[in-house]
Amino acid sequence: MYFLNEDERKKLLKGFLPKSREQAVAEELRGWNWHQPPLEPVYEVSLPLYQVAGKYCSSGRDVYLNRVEKRKSEANDAMQLGSLFHEFIVYILVRTKKLIYQYELNTELVFQELKKVLPEFLERKAFFQEKIPGLKDKIEQLYNYEYYRITSRIQEILSRQPYIGEDSLVAQVVPLVLEQKLDGSLLGLSSNLSSDAFVFSEPMIIDLKFGAPQNFHRLTTTGYALVMESIYEYPVNIGCIVYGQFKNGRLYIQKDFHIINDELRQWFIEERDEKMRIVYDEIDPGIADNCYETCPFYTFCHR
Repeated sequence: MYFLNEDERKKLLKGFLPKSREQAVAEELRGWNWHQPPLEPVYEVSLPLYQVAGKYCSSGRDVYLNRVEKRKSEANDAMQLGSLFHEFIVYILVRTKKLIYQYELNTELVFQELKKVLPEFLERKAFFQEKIPGLKDKIEQLYNYEYYRITSRIQEILSRQPYIGEDSLVAQVVPLVLEQKLDGSLLGLSSNLSSDAFVFSEPMIIDLKFGAPQNFHRLTTTGYALVMESIYEYPVNIGCIVYGQFKNGRLYIQKDFHIINDELRQWFIEERDEKMRIVYDEIDPGIADNCYETCPFYTFCHR
């Protein structure tokens, strides 16, 4: 799902990348300036990035309940489903890398072993198949999409590069770092963050979502960009949110490319500071106007 088609590649190369280089980001909003305002944390509070970027609860009471009242929530069905899909995507892509290193350019063995990924994963998740209707069919659709994309990429690259080695092949077939572990403590965030995917060739943060697009989803890529800048001190200007949805029994994928500009950076900082204030001063912001029954904290707000 992270792979770009030709139209998306053109849009990125001819549109967003040139624009991102032209749009100057204010120096004080670069992650490497974590030690001074406005990026310097005002409160001695550490927050996971998802609590800063997630605005499903518009008042932020979910953060108050979790961090101040120490309430523990259970993931709803949509969250569990999304987590399983994330896990599967990582599973097949990492397995692809391992198989190429193991069997090198023997594509017959690589493809043969890749076919075992689906039954292995379904066997491991047998419990969830009973609990979540239609899960097997959706996992199979994800597998078919990824399998044919991977095998076609391998064949295409090998047809153009007769002297390629396994390390270079891996880098071109799956040009991503998956579940990149990051320390966000310089920005007042958790020291154990994990971004969905990162492209190093032209620094781009990729986040995978299953469900309806929301404007605040861009806060996630923005947060990871700031953290990357604070650690490695090079600019990260592009974000991409990959949306996967199942409609009419089919998998639909759309990508939201965006420039991580001053506006998004300032928005993230404001959200971080406000939620830090809620925790530090133990302020109950009250029930959100858009409170919904599937919220993991719904029962704590409506007792």
